Order: sequence, then structure tokens, then C-alpha cells
Amino acid sequence: MSRSVDVNNLTELTYRLVSIPSVSHAEKEIADFVEDLLGTYPYLRLRRIGNNIAATAERGFERKVILAGHLDTVPVAGLEASLAPDAVSGRGSVDMKGGLAVLIRLAANAESFPLNTAFIFYAKEEVKRLDSGLLEIEQAAPELLTGNLAVLAEPTNTHVELGCQGVMRVVVRLGGKSAHSARPWAGVNAIHRLGVLLERVNSFGRREIGVDGLLYAESLQAVKIEGGTGKNVVPDQAAVTLSYRFSPASDTESAYAFLCKTFEDVIDPELGDEITVEEAAPSALPHLFQDGVQKLIALTGKEPVAKLGWTDVAFFSERGIASVNFGPGDAEMAHGPREVIGTEQLENCYAVLRQFLSVPDPACGQN
Repeated sequence: MSRSVDVNNLTELTYRLVSIPSVSHAEKEIADFVEDLLGTYPYLRLRRIGNNIAATAERGFERKVILAGHLDTVPVAGLEASLAPDAVSGRGSVDMKGGLAVLIRLAANAESFPLNTAFIFYAKEEVKRLDSGLLEIEQAAPELLTGNLAVLAEPTNTHVELGCQGVMRVVVRLGGKSAHSARPWAGVNAIHRLGVLLERVNSFGRREIGVDGLLYAESLQAVKIEGGTGKNVVPDQAAVTLSYRFSPASDTESAYAFLCKTFEDVIDPELGDEITVEEAAPSALPHLFQDGVQKLIALTGKEPVAKLGWTDVAFFSERGIASVNFGPGDAEMAHGPREVIGTEQLENCYAVLRQFLSVPDPACGQN
């Protein structure tokens, strides 16, 4: 089956990957495909943990580069795989099966690289962070995730995107006092109290924070509202879920403190108001001045940019491993109604990473 695939034909390989549905928590078929395909290369040591595949080439060198990509996609929503001479479309073509195809081709050529490499294909990136396949790998075999530099093959238009935003989702619950809706003056309308809070959110706008000369755009959005118990009752409770994307200048603790400060004058503990964290993921610093990162940037011939969004560079950064986002495809198309990736980007991404991995003992170990 997968053995008939030409790994050097990135367009065909991407199409084959897109043709395999792999919505989060349903990655078995695509994990089987990757395992079967890479299992034909004797110099790769394969380890399967759940629906996560690690293919390592430990060749006795001092330095090691980790190259990683997630196998899962958001729901297909009718976006079937389609192959053209110079492009592939369909759910996951951009995020991130084009990147996976590049990693598979690199893994197939790992015997020629003058350094140790680990290719990590992992499940459940598009869902809760606690479900991530990287955590499954770390729990079972943490040595697979150690190295000097990690490259996440996220779609970046073949720019090096550095660091990532942190994400914090909080639920702000506002209390009130119930009453008959014909006599609202006898109560306190919790839904109406949301007005001031939502105005504060709406006025947040776009805040740009500089880190190592890169600008990270912070944003604050209301993403869910709940409240009310009946059509003739003044509601005594209302809740809004807020999504805060914060820069690498902040950690999760300072991000929470910032939100509490922002809404300090809206919160009335006597009415039962509270702000609770629903989920949080850390930001990651850009590691701009790390030797390996500088080398990769130079090979692209493009200026590096700040990562808009969260990726698993944060996972590796938390563990002291410098990490970057670099892959084919336009992230603006990810999760959208039309995902398409071109052959030129696939080949360009592969050429840059192959060159990066082919230099004897590349400087990728100094943070």
C-alpha cells in the first residue's frame, strides 16, 4: 500500500496524506501509513506510541535536530483531496500534511545527514493541549524528544516564524439578583452587566508587543456567552468566555494577572463575580539569536517573522530546546473553506531543510 508511494514526489505524497481522513482522535489510519512507509528504511529506528510515530537516525554525532509535525486535522467539512499537476487541495493540505510530506522525504534521506535526527509525527494537536500526542511520547519515552533544536513544520509560507503567542481562555461570571421582568428595578440584571465588560473587550483592539525586535500582536475576544433562566425572569447570572492571545513577553501567570487588572472595576465579589481559567497554553520566546536558528534563517533568504498563533514550539521551549516554525503553505488558508498547497512551496521547503541538515555538524546547539 504505502510502499508504492514515491517519497521524492512531494505533490503525490501530500495528496496521499490528504486522502487519509485524520480528524483529531482518529489518526490510526494515517499513523499506520507513515509507519508502513518509513519502516522500509533500515537506518531509521521506529517507535510507535499510540498513534504517534518517532523515526530516529542516531548516528553517533554530537548534535541532534528534532523535526516534528502533527498528523491530525480539524473536521473535514466536505473538503475532499484533489490533485493537480502543481498543487494539492483538501482538508489538511496546508495544516499540515504538506509539511508532513516534507518530513517524510527528509526522514527517507536521513542516512546522509551528518547529525542525529528525530522525526516526530504526533496526534491530537488540534484539540486540548492535555490530549497532545507529544505528551504521550514524553510519558512513554522522553528521550525521543531531546535535542539541540526543534523545527515544527507548521505552514509559514517558508518563512522562519519565531516563538509563538500564549493562549488563555477564562470564564468571567457576573452575578445579579433575580426578579420578575415586569419589575426589573427589584433585581440586578447580570446580562446587562456584561455590557461594560464587552465594551472593554471591544476596545482592546490590537496590541503589538516587541520581543527581540519582532512584533507579536496581542488580541482579546469574547468567544461564548451564557445567561438567563427564563423569559420573564431578570437573570441573576451571566458568563462570557474570553480568549486572550498574549506575546512571549508574558507567561501564563502574568497574562492572568493582566486580565484581572483589566476587569478589576467590573468585578463585584459581593454579587458572586469571578474570573476562572478554563485553559492556558504558554507562549514561547523567539530564540532569534540561537546559532541554528540564525543558520536556518540565512538559508531561507527571507526575514524572520513573529508567529501569530500558538504552536508546539511552546512545548519544546518549555523543555529548554530552541524551536522554530518552518513549513510550506499559507497559514491564512488553514482550517478555512479552501486549503491548497503548491508544489513549488513543498520543494522549496524541502530544499532549505535538506541543506540545513546536510552541513557537517551544523551549529544548532547553543541557546
